[in-house]
Amino acid sequence: MSTPTETTSPATRKRYQGISLQDEEQGLGHDAPAPKELIKFWDQFTRKGKKKVGVVESLRALFFSSWLNILLVVIPVAWVSKFLEWGPKATFTLCFFAIVPLEHLFDYGGEQMAYYLGKDMGDLLVVTLNNAVEATLAIILLKKCELVLLKSTVVGVVILHLLLVPGTSFVTGGARIIQQDLHPHLTQLNHSLLMLGVLSILLPAAFFSAIDTSFTPSAGVAAVSVVTDDTRKIFLQMSRGLAILLLLVYVCSRVYLHNPPGEDTSLNLATAPLAPEALKDHVARLRNEDPEVNQWVCMGMLAICIGLMAATAEFMVHSIEFVREESGIKIEWFGLILLPVVSFAADGTVAVVYFVRYMFRHFFRSPTPPNTLAKGEAIDLSIQFTLFWMPFLVLLGWWTNRPLTLLFDIFEVAILLGSCFLVNYVTADSKTNWAEGVALVVLYIMIALCAWFYTGQPEIRFLSQCESVAAAIAAAATGDTSGHAD
Repeated sequence: MSTPTETTSPATRKRYQGISLQDEEQGLGHDAPAPKELIKFWDQFTRKGKKKVGVVESLRALFFSSWLNILLVVIPVAWVSKFLEWGPKATFTLCFFAIVPLEHLFDYGGEQMAYYLGKDMGDLLVVTLNNAVEATLAIILLKKCELVLLKSTVVGVVILHLLLVPGTSFVTGGARIIQQDLHPHLTQLNHSLLMLGVLSILLPAAFFSAIDTSFTPSAGVAAVSVVTDDTRKIFLQMSRGLAILLLLVYVCSRVYLHNPPGEDTSLNLATAPLAPEALKDHVARLRNEDPEVNQWVCMGMLAICIGLMAATAEFMVHSIEFVREESGIKIEWFGLILLPVVSFAADGTVAVVYFVRYMFRHFFRSPTPPNTLAKGEAIDLSIQFTLFWMPFLVLLGWWTNRPLTLLFDIFEVAILLGSCFLVNYVTADSKTNWAEGVALVVLYIMIALCAWFYTGQPEIRFLSQCESVAAAIAAAATGDTSGHAD
């Protein structure tokens, strides 16, 4: 067989070496370069060929990004209040206002990182940062072994982000326009992911209802209790398996959103033909405009803010215990409504401030044109909490010897399922209006009203104890109210 000569074409020489032109384009061969996608991401992250933002300029932009940064001085005061024991009310109030500027910096930092990460990765970062306070709250409750309260809080966080937050966003955003648009592809995927997350806690509840042996086959045979340590062991194994599967689905959904299949790999769901024009314009701005903050400075700022927020949120959760102790609020309402609202209140305060500023500009200055793109990020928060944080908490409980299961109170499962159905109906046509926003808000108020009178399901409460189920039942039988099962 002849060998290629110097005059042989490059294509012939590469075929002789067993390397096709297609393989060369994909980075294969003996001296394979870095994958094209990795090079593209790195060029975007470093903004190759574009203006670089200096450190001093970045720090100045962070400091002057909002007047809310003035409240950063409250953080050390809140910590002093905690350690010097100024009282739970003072500590709670100071911690609340200390988290407000941190929430703003999360939003601002996520927006700036979108210039370096792209629209889809930037959105994932923003969603994760916005869930940081709620996730920290859940981890604190798991650490304290407040498993009943933790389950109620998880459901409360999800329905808050499914109903109240997008509902108010649809009302305010659609007040001056007949309807707003949602991304059709993302909406369809969200429906599937939401339903899967709800079904993952519906299955254990249905399983428990099926084995609840209140039925006696004969008058002489007593009913066998299913509230035992053996039953809890079954649900622990079941929940850990479900948690791993949920994490797998969440990872697959993120991969699909970041790199959807197709011949044209330069497209993603944000630039697909069916994407709303407002979303395409936003992606174009990320490509063409310059950020205000250097990517490394922004990442360092976000890391510091996460640490400050985690400690401050823990102080706030500890100080809010006086509300439950002094007011006599039922643990279900405390977890379903109060704790999620408090954890989101700082972000809600930021939203209210910007809404008031927007209204001031609308009435006293030149009004801005209405936004035709509906803000549905809050639904993404619920999806991440059910498919990532909830299974993560189950596995974290496994590793730290906390028997957290996906066996939820049937009332909590019902309201979560109903919320999911309504959200899917509202967003089914990928369009929203202010009337549909009102429907979401009203359902949340209905849930809060009914939850006020709900006392909880005792079987689930006994199965959600860190101590053995038998010990919890014995303590309740003797009137010992020191345990969490009371």
